[in-house]
Amino acid sequence: MAEDDDEPVDDDALAAEWAAMAGDGDDGDEGSADPDDQDAMAAEWEAMASEGAAEDGDEDMDSPSPGRVLDQDEIDSLLGFDGDSDTGETTGIHALINSALVSYERLPMMDIIFDRMVRMMSTSLRNFTSDNIEVSLDNITSVRFGDYLNSIPLPAMLAVFRAEEWDNYGLITVDSSLIYSIVDVLLGGRRGTAAMRIEGRPYTTIEQTLVERMISVVLKDMCGAFEPLSPVNFTFDRLETNPRFATIARPPNASVLIKLRVDMEDRGGRLEILFPYATLEPIRELLLQRFMGEKFGRDTIWETHLATELWQADVDLQAIIDETSMSLRDVMNLQVGQTILFNKTPGDEIVLKCGGVPMVSGAMGRAGQHVAVQVRRTAERLQVVQDAARQQEGQG
Repeated sequence: MAEDDDEPVDDDALAAEWAAMAGDGDDGDEGSADPDDQDAMAAEWEAMASEGAAEDGDEDMDSPSPGRVLDQDEIDSLLGFDGDSDTGETTGIHALINSALVSYERLPMMDIIFDRMVRMMSTSLRNFTSDNIEVSLDNITSVRFGDYLNSIPLPAMLAVFRAEEWDNYGLITVDSSLIYSIVDVLLGGRRGTAAMRIEGRPYTTIEQTLVERMISVVLKDMCGAFEPLSPVNFTFDRLETNPRFATIARPPNASVLIKLRVDMEDRGGRLEILFPYATLEPIRELLLQRFMGEKFGRDTIWETHLATELWQADVDLQAIIDETSMSLRDVMNLQVGQTILFNKTPGDEIVLKCGGVPMVSGAMGRAGQHVAVQVRRTAERLQVVQDAARQQEGQG
């Protein structure tokens, strides 16, 4: 093992030498090597190999170091699964996958509309059930339609409704807790007791009818919430219990999901309203407003003042008796006293123009010491007469 300290240690040579030394020890001890000796030789070999690696690093500082293995926390951070569940923010590859979704914050008017709807529903459902009901808005998020259908906890009822003016559909999901609570309240259940839930059976006709009546009340309130922005009529289409039969959009399509909470003292449940972005597209410009009635920079007072001043402005009118076309040669050859003939008679109408634009036409006459024009036709009527005259000339 006589090597120059300045030369790097050959790992293969060291391994071969260690194996040879281990083999000599086996021969001398009749095939049974001392474990302590083997451990000592292994430790010596590892130390020599580390020294050789250190010397290689001193000689070539630019040589790349071997790659480091990522632990589980670093892998989760890269994939974006380490986001805080309280904030709901995603990072990494997970955020890139969902980057195609349009955030509902780009439609700020949705918050105002459904805040108004919550207030209206609290009153209408209180009248509908004759019970103390509180409706609250949990949140408004953007989801993919297919992901939402797969995340609906069953059993549930899904109501498909149609927006008549927008010519598209939306979805209302009523969870089982709210269904049993509404049925219990409408059928005279005692207060202070939790609604009885019977799992593993389909909903009865009575339950579906009562839930359909509640959905009609919700749709009416939603029409009233949208009315100040854009009047629309939401009509009930059908009621489904299987999410596959409530498909109103393609699975990858983005949608706006509004989650509502309905509390009736110690009973209640969740109500979710889903609008595909295709449904909201006809009023997208209105939903982009920051507040109701936003004019995007328009000033009504200034518009009124400008219109008033325009009506009082003075304009110059030119009475055109007739027009003719001449070549430039004829114009240059005009002499004093030469007569230019026009195709007009004293009884023909003349045109009054403002800035070169025909306004009215009429007959020329005299009023006292002034030349006057009696208006007979507007510019639109004059254009119709001129077009008819040209057609007759073309046919002749």
